[in-house]
Amino acid sequence: MQHSDFVHLHNHSDYSLLDGADPISRMVERAAQLEMPALALTDHGALFGAVEFYQEARKAGVKPIVGMEAYVTRGKRQDRVKDTAHHLVLLAKNEEGFKNLMKLSSLAFLEGFYYKPRVDHEILAQYAEGLIALSACPKGEIA
Repeated sequence: MQHSDFVHLHNHSDYSLLDGADPISRMVERAAQLEMPALALTDHGALFGAVEFYQEARKAGVKPIVGMEAYVTRGKRQDRVKDTAHHLVLLAKNEEGFKNLMKLSSLAFLEGFYYKPRVDHEILAQYAEGLIALSACPKGEIA
């Protein structure tokens, strides 16, 4: 099989309840079969599968790109109003980006949780270093 230059940058595993179905091992195995050079994991609102994904991908010879599909509230993360938070895919491009992803995920649960773990533009700006942002899906802000 010919090496693929295509890389999936927006993927959900079974850690994204009601959205992802595949276990991480199956996702990585398929990427390796297709000879993809890399694969991203962007589960909803959290990094629960990040370590497993990193280990599985490295073992399979696929470059792991750790990310998260964040829920971004239109107001402040501390507001307790049910809003229509938009989605934003965040990818770590280096170690600092990974640390910032962990910080954002933690703050989303500790300070922003209301139905879902949410971040706001304030902490996105504060912890943006080392991150790459993608428009996500039809629930993205620019969709």
